[in-house]
Amino acid sequence: MTWKLTCPLARQDDMATRIATSAVFFAVGTGLVVGICRGLRRELRQIEAIAQAAQRVLLRPLPPRLDGLALAGTQLPAVRGAVVGGDLYEVVSTPYGVRVIIGDVRGHGLAALGAVAAVLGSFREAAYEEPGLGGLLRRLDRALQRYLGEPPRDEGAQQAGPGGSAEDFVTVLLLDIHRNGDVLVLNCGHPWPYRIGHDAEPLATGVPLPPLGAFPLPDTLPVRRCDRLLPGEALFLHTDGAAEARDAGGRFFPLEEVLGRAAGRVPRSPAALVEEVRAALLAHTDGHLDDDVAFVVVRNDRVPAGRVLVPAQPGTARPVRPAPFPR
Repeated sequence: MTWKLTCPLARQDDMATRIATSAVFFAVGTGLVVGICRGLRRELRQIEAIAQAAQRVLLRPLPPRLDGLALAGTQLPAVRGAVVGGDLYEVVSTPYGVRVIIGDVRGHGLAALGAVAAVLGSFREAAYEEPGLGGLLRRLDRALQRYLGEPPRDEGAQQAGPGGSAEDFVTVLLLDIHRNGDVLVLNCGHPWPYRIGHDAEPLATGVPLPPLGAFPLPDTLPVRRCDRLLPGEALFLHTDGAAEARDAGGRFFPLEEVLGRAAGRVPRSPAALVEEVRAALLAHTDGHLDDDVAFVVVRNDRVPAGRVLVPAQPGTARPVRPAPFPR
């Protein structure tokens, strides 16, 4: 408008004037668009940094080693751009042993973060206080029930109901790993882990309980004692998003086959195993996931009595021979 009203050249009606006017409008419009895009890009980077920081606090990266165990874990959210989704995991060292949780909230993506926060927050507190897995599971169940029954916090959410849906539930697998390699397991509707040694075998020890939130917990909780985890052996924990992932032809991801091939290449670090399975899953699905996926690998690197460790690579070690513990 300033150009048209104040510039005498703009009032002339010839081809040169029209070209000059178009050039001025194009330059001004381009400058405005570029400035707006730069501002939006800065704001987006700031929002992404805040979101990633918040999500990493919720699902903290696992330490590479904890109380003689080598660890690795990762999550592949179905929502593009998210760091976490509806899967959860954590490993903590307590007076009762190293405790591991892996779980899967009904649904996926950002809508499941509330239940993930409720269960993980309860686990990080109760794991140090409850001497048995049964008491720990009941604490997680009470925390989930409180979340599901939480009233809305703002007037705009009055029609949305409580903090979660009454149909929400969480599959949970709890493990206690003792110093001597004994493994205690309590399973609520979650896929059983795999033991990785010379081969890969499912660590199924009975019928699991229903998922948390689906039904009240029974009076007696079946804590299972598994075979000892020998030095050099590992447990591969996963959510059902891995076993149920399909390719374009509808074929399921061959998780056990991939783990069997990886088990034949020993020694392998937990991080290398996680990365190998992750790459195979993304190649199988062509990078398109319909559900969140989480992997956790726990390897026993504890030194048996009378044995020494020989470094396999910087920062890692492995036993010369497996200890002759009875299974």
